[in-house]
Amino acid sequence: MKVLVATEKPFSKVAVDGIRKIVEGAGYEFATLEKYTSPEELLAAVADVDALIVRSDKVTAEVVEAAKNLKIVVRAGAGFDNLDLAACTAKGIVAMNTPGQNSNAVAELALCFMIYMSRNQLTAGTGSELKGKTLGIQAYGNVGRLVAEHARGFGMNIMAFDPFVPAEAMEKEGVIVAKTLEDLYENSHFVSLHIPATEQTKNSIGYNLLSRMPKGGCLVNTARKEVINEEELIKVLREREDLKYITDVATANHAAIAEEFGKRVYGTPKKMGAETAEANVNAGLAAANQIVDFFTTGNKRFQVNK
Repeated sequence: MKVLVATEKPFSKVAVDGIRKIVEGAGYEFATLEKYTSPEELLAAVADVDALIVRSDKVTAEVVEAAKNLKIVVRAGAGFDNLDLAACTAKGIVAMNTPGQNSNAVAELALCFMIYMSRNQLTAGTGSELKGKTLGIQAYGNVGRLVAEHARGFGMNIMAFDPFVPAEAMEKEGVIVAKTLEDLYENSHFVSLHIPATEQTKNSIGYNLLSRMPKGGCLVNTARKEVINEEELIKVLREREDLKYITDVATANHAAIAEEFGKRVYGTPKKMGAETAEANVNAGLAAANQIVDFFTTGNKRFQVNK
């Protein structure tokens, strides 16, 4: 078996060494493709591999077609919209993610974003505190729970909406359960997004929800930029001069948005949610372990395509 780690933005050396140890310890061949600059390099590299580990790299239908021996691909991270699941399924390839490995890194960034916007992006002027404010969490999964845990340390009130998590479970953790998304936005000074980018969620956050936020409200997006309806975001920012928006990562037209709205908006130039040494290692090692487990026991616990 040959396992390839293909990363345009490489893992840390510690992570790569750890992945190598796991893969070679299982008796498999280990290979890397780092800092590649063209899709053709990836297409050539996957030609003879049985397993593939990527970060945000796009595993397209073309990549799947080129990987004649591929049996499993693992996205080292929670989001997997960079994997063409339909193409993988059509070829009988198991696609997985590594949920939970980057969660704390993303959760800490969300709190960092809240402080940054509350304090006028750390520039002159009177800011505000997080204490006593209500934080609305949209999607109460691995990241959402950690955001709630960290926010309590700042004295924030926690509200959440997640139709897939029982209300009793959230209430047991001291969370106010929003009856609807509208309820969440109407009652939250900050709304922190933790939803995936799916056909149902893309462009779903727009005028109807954002216009309901209390005065001085701030939308915090550490999920995916695709879930935001940008035209409607601009509309509500123009109508509501008190609203703020911060995102990881900046949209294609963010420069124009930033020029118009100034310190009310901010976007990271590159995706930063998982950019910690700890998350880098955790996700990489988890991916390697899942591949070995799949080949040795057939375990498909984290499969995201069916």
